[in-house]
Amino acid sequence: MAQDRSYPPVPAALPSPVTDNHAHLEPFQGFPDQPLSLADQVAAAATAGVSRIVQCGCDLAAARWTVDVAIRHPAVVGAIAIHPNDAARLATAGGFSPAVAEIAELARANPRIRAIGETGLDYYRTAGDGRQAQIDAFRQHISLAKELGLALQIHDREAHHDVVSLLEADGAPERTVFHCFSGDRELARLAGQRGWYCSFAGTVTFASAGELRLAVSELPPELILAETDSPYLTPHPFRGRPNAPYMTALTINTLAQAMAMTLEEACLQIQSNTTAVYGQW
Repeated sequence: MAQDRSYPPVPAALPSPVTDNHAHLEPFQGFPDQPLSLADQVAAAATAGVSRIVQCGCDLAAARWTVDVAIRHPAVVGAIAIHPNDAARLATAGGFSPAVAEIAELARANPRIRAIGETGLDYYRTAGDGRQAQIDAFRQHISLAKELGLALQIHDREAHHDVVSLLEADGAPERTVFHCFSGDRELARLAGQRGWYCSFAGTVTFASAGELRLAVSELPPELILAETDSPYLTPHPFRGRPNAPYMTALTINTLAQAMAMTLEEACLQIQSNTTAVYGQW
């Protein structure tokens, strides 16, 4: 039987507005089969109680698109960077320096850009010399976030130790976010001690994610954020179908349980945290 690749239904509205603090709203070739328009994504999110979205552009084309969308849509602000896997590829081709220079220029010129990200380390897809290129790129992005006073959104895949080591060696920006947190309770405790934010995607709802839900319980409530990382990582029970910001509502329901809060309490706390990181919009 063919996999269902349609968008899930919009869930019941949350009792208080929240923010999807990491989404990729730009069209992705080949997935989903019938993408939602940007206007439809924003409208569906609002229906579910997801009133604000941080759109993340992780290559130059997506970064330029992010700036344009953030200017035109009041519900959207932006985060821009060169993704670690692209950083390794560009470094090999000699194109990383001009790329990160353009990211810096776009971020300086546009107050609707609120974060540098996603940047970091991805040891799942990159090995050998590519890892050193990622490290060099990560350090440049850390420096840029601090220079501009912006939040830093971290991509950390199978690289927890080196990510933490670099943040501690270079000095983490005041507002540092582990996007799509994938660590254990130990990393969560360390993040809490350092004042680093941890953002949870639909993975926290998976039946196999008991350790991830325990990590939520280790964090101070004021350091927890929610995201979709759409169009991927769709929450249970719609895993494998395309994701969109409105599905943040399902992740918030799971986070509320892990935080030992009512749904409304969790919404208010997470929205307050999001504003502390990205400001008002």
